[in-house]
Amino acid sequence: MPPASLLLACLLAATVPTLLAYNQPPSATLLNQCVAVALWGGVALVLAPVRWPRGAGALLAALGVLLAGVGLSWGLGSLPASLAWLAAGLLAGAGLMVLAGAGAAQSSRGPSALTALAAGLLASGLLGSGVALVQVFAPGWTDGNLIAHSGVAGRAVGNLRQPNHLASLLLWALVAAVPLMERGRLPRWAAWASSALMVLAIELTASRTGAVGLGLLLGWALLDRRLAPHTRCWLAATPVLYGLAYGAMGWWGALSQQALGAGARLVAEGAVAAGAESPNSRLNIWRNAWDLVAANPWTGVGFGEFNLAWTLTPFAHRPTAFFDHTHNLPLQLAVELGLPAAAAVLLLMAAALWQAGRRAWRADGRADGRADGQAGLAARAAWMLVLLALLHSAVEYPLWYAYFLLPAALAWGYALGTPAGTSSSTETPSTPARWAVAAGLLMALGGALAVLDYQRVVVIYAPGDGAAPLGQRIWRGQHSPLFAHHADYAAATNDAPPADAALGLARASHSLLDTRLMLAWARQLAATGQLDQARWLAQRLREFKNPEADSFFEPCADDADGAATAFQCQAPLRLHGWREFSGPARLPAAQAAR
Repeated sequence: MPPASLLLACLLAATVPTLLAYNQPPSATLLNQCVAVALWGGVALVLAPVRWPRGAGALLAALGVLLAGVGLSWGLGSLPASLAWLAAGLLAGAGLMVLAGAGAAQSSRGPSALTALAAGLLASGLLGSGVALVQVFAPGWTDGNLIAHSGVAGRAVGNLRQPNHLASLLLWALVAAVPLMERGRLPRWAAWASSALMVLAIELTASRTGAVGLGLLLGWALLDRRLAPHTRCWLAATPVLYGLAYGAMGWWGALSQQALGAGARLVAEGAVAAGAESPNSRLNIWRNAWDLVAANPWTGVGFGEFNLAWTLTPFAHRPTAFFDHTHNLPLQLAVELGLPAAAAVLLLMAAALWQAGRRAWRADGRADGRADGQAGLAARAAWMLVLLALLHSAVEYPLWYAYFLLPAALAWGYALGTPAGTSSSTETPSTPARWAVAAGLLMALGGALAVLDYQRVVVIYAPGDGAAPLGQRIWRGQHSPLFAHHADYAAATNDAPPADAALGLARASHSLLDTRLMLAWARQLAATGQLDQARWLAQRLREFKNPEADSFFEPCADDADGAATAFQCQAPLRLHGWREFSGPARLPAAQAAR
């Protein structure tokens, strides 16, 4: 049985960030991420190793290359400091979780550590399934604070508000149930009941990633002969349960005259197919991203700069949504870091994945109560958690969220640290290393302080009684170490002192360019005499066909008085590369205004 402190730490870290529906503007999931950093930092503190663990060098090197990319994008490029600090902090936290996982696997508490993690993930999946049922069958009960509203009719999105995120959490919970069953911590009847509930919830998300993930569970059942027969049967039954859930929801939808779960998605996609191909398909954004790779093959556009480069580059078939990620991890690395650095990261990750899998499958995996059997089973479960995270990363960007990145890093580190062969623990209980304790404390404290720092920008978008004037609130928010880019957006799109607005435009454009920001930016360029750049920006904005920009382009109608003179109606005189617009991201306000 895991120590009470470890079990409590894992339960809190796995459940609280994924179930927190309460949010504060401007970000719907920022609090979830801050809480995840704080609570997983607590897990790292409890698991602090006694010495530097072995075996995780390749994965740590991959994180190091990414961290160097962040530094170069900030130091030599124009990535704002707040965005750089956020990325660097998450990468450092991931590295700490890798070390904590590897250290746990190489200690006498290895199987207990994985059991505690599995208990937390299973609890998160069961509670998330309850949220899914409410969102689909009793949407009137959702209040946005305890249970989030579903923004997709007939589909479950969980309290993280994304169907794919909920599906991946549920897949993790199914994997977590395996070591608990094998060790006798989860009765068979409870395992089957939990499986039926969570597979139904996966169907309610209508996530294709979730459905494919069940195929990985089937593959685990077929390949892992060291699992108990009832466990292999349980895993193999999950795709069958999905098929039954799909049929049941179709029957229920016919009775209730509404499409639910996967059926709702099929109806929506059928409506799109009947009209025209969606411009916002992943294939379309992937084509655009590859064009950017071809244009910047060696150094990329810079870490965190995909949205800026993509938005300001003309494309023949541009999506009409504002994307800040390519929805594919290898492509994201290639477009932002360049092909050489991306290849280095991917090769290191592939080596780490191979090494973790080899160690996990070579460890003795008999579930006979022996320590070596428990360690092998725990390592294979951890490896499956990593595989599912990477599967999701092929079509989304879950590892950019702390509540996915940190537990995935912990599981990967655990698999990498598992002793090969039949040897069990190599470490006797001892005093944790000071550096490990300090790092865990720093991570937990950093997450808590991030919540406080976030309040500087929350008050801009949701001022309370007696709040200071807008300009003063923006000024304070622009001094936030981690979230100044949110205040910059407010400075750029609201009435504020000119210097604040200029600095806001210079920095907010590196976060996410949307219609409001592009309108403000185009007008500022025109007002400062940069007419041709303003024309270029307006031309890019027109490609998104966003209704919010209709009034901006009204003068361009054939019978309008300003059709010939308004800058937004004129074609630019020359081509402008996106780097011309990258701006002095770290200049003082007065210099930025000039």
